[in-house]
Amino acid sequence: MEHPSAVMNGAASTALVVAALRAIETASSTPLFTDPFAARLVHAARMPRPLPTHPDQVGEEDKALFQLAVDSAALRTRYLDDYLMGSPAPQVVILAAGLDTRPFRLDWPPGCRVFELDHASVMEFKQKALDEIGARASCDRRPVAVDLRDDWEAALVEAGFDPSQPTAWLIEGLLPYLPASAEEKLFDAVHRLSAAGSSIGVWATAQDTQSAGAPDQRLSTMYATFGIDITDMANAAPRRSIIEHLPSLAWKVEEGTMADLSKRYQRPLPSSRRRLTFFTAQNSF
Repeated sequence: MEHPSAVMNGAASTALVVAALRAIETASSTPLFTDPFAARLVHAARMPRPLPTHPDQVGEEDKALFQLAVDSAALRTRYLDDYLMGSPAPQVVILAAGLDTRPFRLDWPPGCRVFELDHASVMEFKQKALDEIGARASCDRRPVAVDLRDDWEAALVEAGFDPSQPTAWLIEGLLPYLPASAEEKLFDAVHRLSAAGSSIGVWATAQDTQSAGAPDQRLSTMYATFGIDITDMANAAPRRSIIEHLPSLAWKVEEGTMADLSKRYQRPLPSSRRRLTFFTAQNSF
């Protein structure tokens, strides 16, 4: 049988890192959100050198960098949580869901359908880990095991997605890893499947990640000590600006930065992290 940690390799390993950061935030004294499942998912991976899931497990030499990463993840998570909870759409699609536990930890309105799309190995790993602790979704959760490079549209519809109904799309941390052509195809598909009243929540653009700078390089080195290589995963190919392109398709884009979120949620961040871009888009067709 394949060792659980073998499932979380390549780009999927970033989901494990984010789960660890969410676990640390949850265990902090003033969390911006709580994810009671994050630590379980990290432990289930059975890494040779486990990632920390509590502030007390972070070594003194790594505390400053880990706090930077935790604060960034907390702002990102809370922002997108608020986006989803503020959407009136009857269905939600989480693309490249990874170890996201929003179907289990958020207070969804009655009848809401939440579709999670990712590779079969990642979805099976998450399902097994959550089943072992008796986790139950608080919505009509529809896992869809599919590679986003394949015909995920058909798989989504087969799982019960209704293109005639408004949808809240979530694209979190996916774009930096996609080739330019794949990003264009992804948004073409999202546009094609979106009925009037749909919205898109995105973190972050490929351009943001490409210019993230030295702190991210130091974080990559630190994560490597836990056996997780997140270097050279981002795709640096030039591409059109999706923020500029969506308005041409009748989407209204509301752009923000980490600095905006830092102020909104009263969580200070160093200036080097404040330029990363988040955005939501609402269609008007």
